[in-house]
Amino acid sequence: MPKITSIAELKKIQGEIKAKKAAAAKDKIVVNVSLATCSIASGGKTVLAAMKDEAAKQGINNVEFMMSGCMTYCHSEPTVAVALPGKDAVLFGNLDEAGARLLVEKYLKNGEVVGKVIPINYTRVEL
Repeated sequence: MPKITSIAELKKIQGEIKAKKAAAAKDKIVVNVSLATCSIASGGKTVLAAMKDEAAKQGINNVEFMMSGCMTYCHSEPTVAVALPGKDAVLFGNLDEAGARLLVEKYLKNGEVVGKVIPINYTRVEL
């Protein structure tokens, strides 16, 4: 990689990377599972495993599973944010294994909202 010598060059590279990411994510479902301490204690790892398993069973192969730290919703753990292609993320809370599987079957597959939806009160900043 060539040496970056100006802010303008850095911004150009940043724009190119963002454009590539946007093109790759165009048809992708992004599932972000909170795996902070409170989520793990509430069954977050079980929820993540169930969602991965159910997505495979349902033949949904355009899913990117992510794990994050605290989303500040300790009262509703385990929490999962799901962004369907071209839509804003929806945050689901108080999931268990059965709820996670239902979420995949109904929301990931058909866009049908199920379970407890939590209003998102933050904006993700990407650098």
